[in-house]
Amino acid sequence: MTRKAAIVGGGVIGGGWAARFALMGWEVAIFDPVPGARTRAEFVLDNARRALPGLSDSAMPREGEITFAATLEEAVAGADWVQESVPERLDLKHATLAAIQAACPAEAIVGSSTSGFKPSDLQKGSVRPEQIVVAHPFNPVYLLPLVELVGSPATPGDTLDCAAEVLTGLGMYPLRVRAEIDAHIADRLLESVWREALWLVRDGIATTQEIDEAIRMGFGLRWAQMGLFETYRIAGGEAGMSHFLAQFGPALAWPWTRLMDVPELDDALIAKIAAQSDAQSGARDVRALERIRDDNLVTLLRGLKARDHAAGAVLNAQDARLDRLPRTLDAADVSAPLPTVARAVPLDWTDYNGHMTEARYLQVFGDATDRMMLLVGCTPDYVAAGHSFFTAETHIRHLGEVRAGEGIRVDSQVLEGAGRKMHLFHRLWGDDRLLATGEHMLIHVDLATRRACAPLEAVAGSLAKLAQAHATLPRPEGAGRAVGRK
Repeated sequence: MTRKAAIVGGGVIGGGWAARFALMGWEVAIFDPVPGARTRAEFVLDNARRALPGLSDSAMPREGEITFAATLEEAVAGADWVQESVPERLDLKHATLAAIQAACPAEAIVGSSTSGFKPSDLQKGSVRPEQIVVAHPFNPVYLLPLVELVGSPATPGDTLDCAAEVLTGLGMYPLRVRAEIDAHIADRLLESVWREALWLVRDGIATTQEIDEAIRMGFGLRWAQMGLFETYRIAGGEAGMSHFLAQFGPALAWPWTRLMDVPELDDALIAKIAAQSDAQSGARDVRALERIRDDNLVTLLRGLKARDHAAGAVLNAQDARLDRLPRTLDAADVSAPLPTVARAVPLDWTDYNGHMTEARYLQVFGDATDRMMLLVGCTPDYVAAGHSFFTAETHIRHLGEVRAGEGIRVDSQVLEGAGRKMHLFHRLWGDDRLLATGEHMLIHVDLATRRACAPLEAVAGSLAKLAQAHATLPRPEGAGRAVGRK
């Protein structure tokens, strides 16, 4: 059964929430009475459709239906989750939350995107305070996994557990904040850097661009994969954090920072910052900057994903939840070519021609081969015990182009599966278009000697069973082809 999310406030954050829910298969209703809100939300949705699917190495659910409601009551009716994302004014949030609770189901979770208010602040005067939680995300919501989940003493533990389960199912990382505090955790850290940066600009020490370079060329890269404390633990060497604190702790008493002092944002400072920002980034409009940001984030996140570290581990866990392809022959229909890949093309898989680069065709077919190995029992445990298949020959035909964000799938057929050989034929599809074929000859090997040998009995039996079933299928068009031969 499809679940429904209602998004109240369709700006950058609300639009990001709508995209995250919809692309994970939820039905979404958006309400925002501000003129032009629908256009702004659709920009965010377009960016998300281009970027988010390519983070996953599994096929994502079918996109849920998105509607733009004429009234708040229409949007929240029947919702399982309501996300309030109106501007950061407590009076406005109180009025909005009251209207939401008057119309939404009593069992729905009502999350607020507030970056600063405590849940007890939001719950004041509420008819059902236990229903309201803080679910504070980061922009772009559809790419960044962190969401700070905060309850008050009035919030039941099972409500927070349920909220965490929903957010995890969206591919996010719900960080349960232990206690209420203004601005939660992440924004308090960001605020400290922001204050210091304003002083550096005001005092003429650095420009906006120089500050950004200091972050993105240096510690920002460390923070992206290891955070603050683990980074400093390494800086302490073999002696660890105790040594680091003993060495650098005294510096905290030195006048290195103006953290407790805030520069006055007078007209002169605002003009100075704006002029420097225009010089730094004004050549590009905000849509172009969003695309650059998303492209860079996808590349960084996919790099972390390959290492199964930090945010990359969250993405891999979501892939496992989304994976619907068979992992054993017992779960597969062997009377037809087997589905071995289903995913979207990531942004970083495209080349200067704007379509998937040829090396990625080989990667897709390699992934399909890995799935076939798994199906016949060549599992990680089998490989660890000393046996595997090596690819001896490959032939790829490129028949059509495919662009970033488009869905692709592969079906795979065994042409031969006897003795030491596993002869595979893969077809890569985009919807109903045949994009490419890959023919691969694999040889079973003993990893200790690195020489060909017969598979162990279980793998040999599974491969023979599959080859026998596929022998009744028509021979694929293009099988046995070589370059230049018709």
